[in-house]
Amino acid sequence: MDPAINQEQLKNVIKTALVEVLEERQDLLHDVIEDALEDVAFARAIEEGESTELVQREEIFKLLEGKA
Repeated sequence: MDPAINQEQLKNVIKTALVEVLEERQDLLHDVIEDALEDVAFARAIEEGESTELVQREEIFKLLEGKA
């Protein structure tokens, strides 16, 4: 018996393993998607912030502390 595995067999083994991991550990996929969405939101916020007027640091902290 030849221990070598062809590319199609390897592809199928990897697919099967990936499906099993995702079925058993859905939290991993959830975390990856959540992180990606947060990254997109941060990037959009940064882009939006670059086109707005500047605000003093103290004003931001007042807003965060509910004193504005």
